[in-house]
Amino acid sequence: MTAGERLKPEELRSHRYLGPDDLRSFGHRSRQKQAGFSTEDFAGKPVIGILNTWNDLISCHAHFRQRAEDIKRGVWQAGGFPVEIPVMGLSETFMKPTSMYYRNFLAMEAEEVLRTYPIDAAVLMGGCDKTTPALLMGALSANVPSIVMPGGPMNRTSWHGEQLASGTDVWRFWAERGAGRLSCESWCDLEDYIAASPGHCMTMGTASTMTALAEVLGMTLAGASSLPATHSGHARMAAETGRAAVELAWRNRRPTDLLNRSAFENAITTLMALGGSTNAIVHLMAMAGRAGVALTLEDFDRISQRTPVLANLRPTGTWVMADFFDAGGLCALLNQIGDLLHLDASTVQFQTLGEAIAGAQVWNEDVIRRRDNPVCATGSLAVLRGNLAPDGCVIKPAAAQAALLQHRGPAVVFQNYPDLKARIDDPALALTPDHVIVLQNAGPLGAPGIPEWGMLPIPKYLLQQGVRDMVRISDARMSGTSYGACVLHVSPESFVGGPLALVRTGDMIRLDVVGRTLTLEISDEEFAARKSQWVAPAPAFTRGYGKLYAEQTTQAHEGCDFRFLHADGSHDPPPAIY
Repeated sequence: MTAGERLKPEELRSHRYLGPDDLRSFGHRSRQKQAGFSTEDFAGKPVIGILNTWNDLISCHAHFRQRAEDIKRGVWQAGGFPVEIPVMGLSETFMKPTSMYYRNFLAMEAEEVLRTYPIDAAVLMGGCDKTTPALLMGALSANVPSIVMPGGPMNRTSWHGEQLASGTDVWRFWAERGAGRLSCESWCDLEDYIAASPGHCMTMGTASTMTALAEVLGMTLAGASSLPATHSGHARMAAETGRAAVELAWRNRRPTDLLNRSAFENAITTLMALGGSTNAIVHLMAMAGRAGVALTLEDFDRISQRTPVLANLRPTGTWVMADFFDAGGLCALLNQIGDLLHLDASTVQFQTLGEAIAGAQVWNEDVIRRRDNPVCATGSLAVLRGNLAPDGCVIKPAAAQAALLQHRGPAVVFQNYPDLKARIDDPALALTPDHVIVLQNAGPLGAPGIPEWGMLPIPKYLLQQGVRDMVRISDARMSGTSYGACVLHVSPESFVGGPLALVRTGDMIRLDVVGRTLTLEISDEEFAARKSQWVAPAPAFTRGYGKLYAEQTTQAHEGCDFRFLHADGSHDPPPAIY
């Protein structure tokens, strides 16, 4: 059976559980009746699994309980049988050291839920940063027909007459408080306004980036990722997603039918045109590893150098996601760069990407720029290499002060995040704007979980002098809502003996974004001597998930996925005993 051919009821995967006249299926049917369903509710119908990442500690997903009901409505309307299955929620705010530490955990759970239950197709409910890539990674590995329901960005909000941007303005106002220009009372008052509704960050941070990329990958309804969480259209989109899932089940269209090389190149191109989050590089690399598509960091750099930034959205630009939606949303932006995309790529709606975006118009040419008036001509993200990052690192030039993109200065080194917090504001360090702040042991294994620590703080005494950006280097990530001349994802990380571990305070470091290099200016002999003196740290975990994570997690340039979950050429669920 090829993808697109309509299955017969007896060919549905769920039929093996619910259809035969045998003892095992008797048990399956009787338990469905125990839940109050009749045979007519599920017999001969596609079973649609709704993987819901809602919990009370993910305010971004506060509307997901209702959206699950909206999805079920659509599934029933289309003649399917919906089943809601809670899966692990990844709270960007509350999970420590970082939700990224548990992205692979959710991916594993999603894969095993899809593999073991009688599910013919799945709706993946994701919004907050790591939920979308984790669910897609799991769906790719299970290879059950799937569609993403994006959670949508939160409402616009303002404070003291100024429009706010979640995340981005937190960092900005924190800097103003550190500079003594914002009172404690005002800072506390800001808490009531910065996040004004359900939905993920309304900036082009990681959440908005990843849901947009899910759409251009063909894994959502056209236009779904731009809809604000509280807009009435979002509920209608959820119901339509449920209806689409039923059709996916009948026609057996699987993630691996969609997520090929062309789809990933479309995602990278869209990432650059959006001025999207650096985190997307790590997630796309992991997803490509699950799909068996060979991506490299150079693919990102190559596409960045040909793609204009057209989305005038914070933190790179001016506006927020509700403005983007009003201006025409992702479909309108994609229409501006159609010549850079593989428009013949397929989608979950059984149409091409070109058909999905046909006719989409831009309604505000400042929010979604025309090609002749870009936010940046090219260079949304840049990949650097050099003796300090032989396997690569990344920077977001569009969100940094231009004067810092070619910079040489002395390093000041912090061995870990507690060391940074304890000493960064110490005047005895005598930092100047020319210094390069270096944080070690903040990578995939060192932190662990490669947390969003990469927007390293600027000392308060420099903030008071008006300094708002400095060159900062780490093996960490930074929030997609952050900004600054922050070099991130340095690979290999310091915890495993990468060159970042060998940097000492006073060493000169040269950053050259134009030349795509990051250089520690010491001799080869000194490098070798320091390397011979380096002592590997003891493992942080001796059992449990921490031990599994430490033993199996790849470096940032490989996506920080578990090695044993990379694609091995077998995409179909293994035979099971029903």
